[in-house]
Amino acid sequence: MDIQSLAVILQAALSPNPDERKAAEESLNQFQYAPQHLVRLLLIIVDGNCDMAVRQVASIHFKNFVAKNWSPNDNGEASKILQGDKDIVRQNILLFVPQVPPLLRSQLGECLKTIINCDYPEHWPGLLHWVKHNLHDQQVYGALFVLRILSRKYEFKSDEERTPIYSIVEETLVPLLNIFNKLVQISSPSVDVAELIKLICKIFWSSIYLEIPKQLYDANMFNAWMILFLHILERPVPLEGQPADPDQRKSWGWWKVKKWTVHILNRLYTRFGDMRLQNPENKAFAVMFTKTYAGKILECHLNLLDVIRAGGYLPDRVINLILQYLSNSVSKVSMYQLLQPRLDVLLFEIIFPLMCFNDTDQKLWDEDPHEYVRKGYDIIEDLYSPRTAAMDFVSELVRKRGKENLQKFVTFIVEILIRYNEAPLEQKPYRQKDGALLAIGALCDGLKQNEPYKSELERMLVQYVFPEFRSPMGHLRAKAAWVAGQYANIDFSDQNNFRTALHSVVAGMRDTELPVRVDSVFSLRSFVEACKDLGEIRPILPQLLDEFFKLMNEVENEDLVFTLETIVDKFGEEMAPYALGLCQNLASAFWRCMSTAEADEEGDDPGGALAAVGCLRAISTILESVSRLPHLFFHIEPILLPIMRRMLTTDGQEVFEEVLEIVSYMTFFSPAISLEMWSLWPLMVDALSDWAIDFFSNILVPLDNYISRGTAHFLACKDPDYQQSLWNMVSTIMADQNLEDGDIEPAPKLIEVLFQNCKGQVDHWVEPYLRISIERLRRTEKPYLKGLLIQVVANALYYNPMLALSILHKIGVATEIFGLWFQMLQQVKKAGVRASFRRWEHDKKVCCLGLTSLLSLPNELLPAEAFGRVFRATLELLVAYKDQVAEAAKEEDADDDDMDGFQTDEDDGADGSDKEMRGEEDEDGDEADSSRLQKLAAQAKAFRPDDDDDDDSDEDYSDDDELQSPIDEVDPFVFFVDTMKVLQVSDSLRFQNLTQMLEFNYQALANGVAEHAEQRRTEIQKEKVEKAVPANAAA
Repeated sequence: MDIQSLAVILQAALSPNPDERKAAEESLNQFQYAPQHLVRLLLIIVDGNCDMAVRQVASIHFKNFVAKNWSPNDNGEASKILQGDKDIVRQNILLFVPQVPPLLRSQLGECLKTIINCDYPEHWPGLLHWVKHNLHDQQVYGALFVLRILSRKYEFKSDEERTPIYSIVEETLVPLLNIFNKLVQISSPSVDVAELIKLICKIFWSSIYLEIPKQLYDANMFNAWMILFLHILERPVPLEGQPADPDQRKSWGWWKVKKWTVHILNRLYTRFGDMRLQNPENKAFAVMFTKTYAGKILECHLNLLDVIRAGGYLPDRVINLILQYLSNSVSKVSMYQLLQPRLDVLLFEIIFPLMCFNDTDQKLWDEDPHEYVRKGYDIIEDLYSPRTAAMDFVSELVRKRGKENLQKFVTFIVEILIRYNEAPLEQKPYRQKDGALLAIGALCDGLKQNEPYKSELERMLVQYVFPEFRSPMGHLRAKAAWVAGQYANIDFSDQNNFRTALHSVVAGMRDTELPVRVDSVFSLRSFVEACKDLGEIRPILPQLLDEFFKLMNEVENEDLVFTLETIVDKFGEEMAPYALGLCQNLASAFWRCMSTAEADEEGDDPGGALAAVGCLRAISTILESVSRLPHLFFHIEPILLPIMRRMLTTDGQEVFEEVLEIVSYMTFFSPAISLEMWSLWPLMVDALSDWAIDFFSNILVPLDNYISRGTAHFLACKDPDYQQSLWNMVSTIMADQNLEDGDIEPAPKLIEVLFQNCKGQVDHWVEPYLRISIERLRRTEKPYLKGLLIQVVANALYYNPMLALSILHKIGVATEIFGLWFQMLQQVKKAGVRASFRRWEHDKKVCCLGLTSLLSLPNELLPAEAFGRVFRATLELLVAYKDQVAEAAKEEDADDDDMDGFQTDEDDGADGSDKEMRGEEDEDGDEADSSRLQKLAAQAKAFRPDDDDDDDSDEDYSDDDELQSPIDEVDPFVFFVDTMKVLQVSDSLRFQNLTQMLEFNYQALANGVAEHAEQRRTEIQKEKVEKAVPANAAA
C-alpha cells in the first residue's frame, strides 16, 4: 500500500459514518504488519501538506502499534516489525520530533520513549553520540527532548540497572551547563527559551533523583549549576505573554521553569543536604550544601511567598513545594534561626490565609460540589495543595518548635474566633473562621496532649465549633463536622456535649449541601469509634444507614466505606437485620465504582477503584460480623455471586485479593457449599494457572474450605472432576522450575488438606502426590519449603502408613527420605532452637502423627533397627512439641497481662505530655495492630508464606486454636500411647524387645510422655463436658 492510499484509509477512519470507520479500521489492521507500513505512517505524520486530522490519527496509530509490537512480549517470539523498518524509524524519528507541532510531538515522544526503553543501549548504541553532537548545533531542542527521555529511563533505577546513566551524565553535563548559561543570559527571553530551560531542568532532575553524579562533587561544577538555579529562582517571571486564565497560567512555560527549579532545590536539600541521612562519603556534600546554599534558597523562597502576601500570583504547586522546604527547615537549628525573624509574618500573613476558604473554593463548591468533595479527599491532590502544605508546616512547627510557637499561634486563632463571635451577622469573617477551625483540627494531636489546652477542649468545642453546625455558610457547617470528628475521642465531662456533637453530625448527613453530607459521614466514623454507649447510636441506626446509602449513590469515596466498616465492626451481630440490605447496597455501589474506574482509561482518578475495593472490604466485614448466623449466608449468596464470578477473572485483578476473602467467608461460614459456589473453583484454578501465582496463599484458603467442608461433593463429582483439577494445578506448579520456592509453599499445604480430609478415600492419589513432592524436595533450597514437603510424607503416613511406606520403597526413596527427615529433626541453630518444623505447633504435630503411624506397622515392613530409630525420634519430637505448646500458652498469658495494663493516649497524665513542648524530638512509636480473631482470618494468616526462614530468630506463633483441621481432635500424646498399647497387645515380643534395648534417658522420656498422655486424656474429657453444658442449655 502506497502513502496516498494509506492516507485515504486514515481519512476514512475519521468518517462520521460508522460503516466507513469500521472498514477503515479493518484495513489498517489487515496491513499493519506489511513491510514499510510503519515508515509510511511516520512520513504521513511529518507531511505538512497532509490534513492535520489525518496526521493526528496516523500518529495515534503509530504510537499504539509501536507500544504493542516494538518489543515482543515473549523472549522467544519473533519481532513483528522488520529490522530494516526499525532502523529507518530510529534514524528519522529523532529528526522529526522537533519539526512537528506539539500535538503530534507528544505522540512521537511516547513512541520514542517505548523505543529507547526497549533498545538503548544494546540495540541503539549510537543514540548518545547523536544527542551529544546535536547539543552543539541547530538541533538543540531535539537533542534535549531525546536526552530527557533517555535520562528519565534511569531516574528510578538502582545498582547495575543504573550504570548507563553514568556515561550519559559524563557526556552531556558540561554541554547542558553551557546551553543553560547561554539561555539564562538572553535579555528578553521568549517562552520558547523557557521550554528549553524546562527540558534541562527535567534532565538534571532525573540525573540527581537517586544519587549525586560524581561530576557534581566537583565544587566548581556544582556551584556553576547552583548559580543558574538561584538566578532562575530569584528572577521574576516575565509579565508579557502570561495567560489570564489561572489554569492556563500555571502551565505556562516560565512558571513550569520556576516549579522545576524549586523541585530540584527541594530534592537536593531533603535527600542530599540532610547530614543525618547521609553515609560518610556523602556527608561532606551535605555539609557543603547546608553551609553554602540552603540558607540562600530559604531566603529566595520567603521572598517568593511575599508575592502572594502582596496579592500576586504563584502557582499552587510552587507554593506547596516552597512550604515543604520550610517544613524541612524547622527542625534544623541553623535554618530555623534564619527563619525566625520572618516567622510571624510567614505564619499570620501567608500561612494562615492559605488555610482559609477562598474564592476558588467557593466557585468549585457552587459549580461542581462533586469535584469539591473529590479534591478534598484525594491524596494526590494533597501533593499539590498549598492548603495541605500550610497545615503540614503548622503541624511541624508546633511538633518541633512548639515551646515558642504553639501558644503564639493558638492566641492568634482564639483572637479570630472572638472577633468572629463579636462581629455583626453581615460582617462576620466567615472565611477566617473557616481557616481557624481548620487550624484547630490540624493541631488536634498537640492540643489533646498538652495543658492548658487539653482541659479547655470541650469548652472550645461548645463555644466555637458547635454553633457552626447551624451556620448559614455551608463550608462552615462542613468544617464544624470535620473538627468535631477530630476531637470525638476526648473525655467529655458532660456527655450531653458528646451527644449534641453526635446528633449534629448525623443531622449533617441530611444537609442540602453535598460536601457537608460527606464531611459528616467521615466525622461519624470517629464518633462511632469513640462512643462508649452504643445506646446513643442504636435507636438511629436504621435512619443512619439509610442516609449513608443515599450518599453512596451520589459519591464514590472510600472514606464513606470506612465509616460503614466501623459501624459494622462496632455493632457486630446486631447488624444481622441489616446485613442483607447492606450487602445489596454495597454490591450496587461496587458495580457503579467499577464502571467509573473502567471509564477512566487514563487512570487519572483512582477514586472509583479505591471505593470499589472499599465496598468489597466492607462486605467482608459484614460477613465476619454475622459469622455466627450461618442462615443469613444463604440469602446473601445470590447478591455476591455475580461479583465473585466476574472478579475471579482477569477483569478483577485489581480487587482479586478482596474477592478471594469474600469467597473464603462464603465457603467457610455458610451451612453448606452450594453448587453455585462450587462453580467458582474452576475460575480460581484457571487464574492461578494463568496469572495469579502471587495470590496462591489467598486462593489456598477457599480451596481448603471446598475440600474440608464439601468433602463428599469434592470426591463424588466428575463433571468437573475436582480431584483431577487439583492434581493438574498442584503438579504443574510443583514441577515448574521457573517458580521460586516461596511461590509454591501453598501447594504442599493443599496436599495436606486432601490427605487429612479424605482419609481412606483417595488411595490412588497418594503415589502421584508423593512422587511430585519428592521430586520438588530434591531441588528445594528454602528450609521452610523442605519442611512442608517432608510433611507431605508425614501426612501420607498418617493417611495410610502401610500404603505410603510401600510407595516410598517402590520408587526407591525410603532410605533417602527418612535420612533427610531425621537429619532435619536433629538440626539446631546457634540459639539452640530446631532448624526445621519450628514455626508452628502444627508442623511438629503432623510429624508426630506420621512417625507414630509408622510404629503400628509389623516387623516385616519396619525392621527392629528402623523401628527403634523412629521410636526415639518420635519421643524427642513429642517432648519438643509439648515444650512449644507450653511456651505458647505462657506467651499468651503474658500478652493478656500486657493488655490489662495497656494505657491509651487518653489515660496519660499531663506529665506525659508531648516532648516537643520541651524542645525534644520523639520517635514514632509502634502502633498496636488489633487483628481479627475469627477462625478464617487466622487460617489465612497460618497459610501466609514466610520469607525469613533462614534467620536465627524463632518467630513461632500459634494459630492452632483457630485453625480447623481433622487432626485438631487428635492429641499426639494420646495417639502415641494408644498406638504403643495396641502394639503391646498385638506383638508383645516386639514391644518387650524395644523396652529392653531402650537407653535410660529414652525410657525416662517414654514414661514422661505416657504420664502427659493420661493428663491430656483427662483434660480432653473435661473440655468435652464443658462444651456440652452450654450446648445442652441452648437446646
